[in-house]
Amino acid sequence: MARTSARRPVGHNKHVSRDATVTAQFEDARAVSGYATAHDGWGPPARYFHSRLHVVDESLRASPGGNLLDVGCGPGMLVRHLLDTRPGDFRITACDRSPDMIEAVARQVRGVDGVRLSVARIEDLPFPDQSFDVVLAMGVLEYVDARRALGEIARVVCPGGLVVVTMLNPRSPYRLFEWCVYWPALRILGRVERLLGVRPERRHGARKSGIRAVSSRRLRRILRDAGLCPEDVVFYDLTAWVPPLDKVIRRWIRRWRSHPETTVSRDKRRWLGSGYLVAGRRTLGGE
Repeated sequence: MARTSARRPVGHNKHVSRDATVTAQFEDARAVSGYATAHDGWGPPARYFHSRLHVVDESLRASPGGNLLDVGCGPGMLVRHLLDTRPGDFRITACDRSPDMIEAVARQVRGVDGVRLSVARIEDLPFPDQSFDVVLAMGVLEYVDARRALGEIARVVCPGGLVVVTMLNPRSPYRLFEWCVYWPALRILGRVERLLGVRPERRHGARKSGIRAVSSRRLRRILRDAGLCPEDVVFYDLTAWVPPLDKVIRRWIRRWRSHPETTVSRDKRRWLGSGYLVAGRRTLGGE
């Protein structure tokens, strides 16, 4: 298990506020623990993660193996999954901007040979050109400059190599209600509770996320501009229930865990997906 260090990121001055917001969410030990725990239960984050994992597995069936980069790897849940379900198929490199996330990955893969870890930003990857046969970017593009990030992904993937990325769906009823109604309502409630003298740890709230999600049409256009040819788009985590109702209803309806195929769509139900995945290839003649 080897590690590399990130190069110094450049060009972030005008995005300092957003960058600080994203950093605050993921760059400490408590955030790492909370992230992993939320994706391991029965609530909305777990439902989203299992649905996404299903479509990632489907996309990777097109790859026989090779050098794989998981960029924005978080605490390593996908890395561990690939080691368990595709043993020996991939030589995995996992990178994340958060040192604490990388430490969590190290614990996940302790004793496993052939896994390389790196603290690095997706906008400035410390890898040579055309280094990987497969690049995965799960749950990261909505927090960064997507155009710049995809340019870096296109640089490090081999011609003809597989690229799989995900994005929150800004047109789904779930995300529209969450971002425009539910989170603002929690913030207002928190302010009222503060005026009423409620202790800070008991107040409601929703901190700023730094999320900038784009539609599937726009993301495919950015992919093409980067020299990546989209081949498949699938929407996942289909849900018509909005927060907080989904927290209750989805705990009763647990079929999504045993039958994740029911939570995805490429047809008329796709608008219900709270996220989507795009799989494509690096064009043979692209830069």
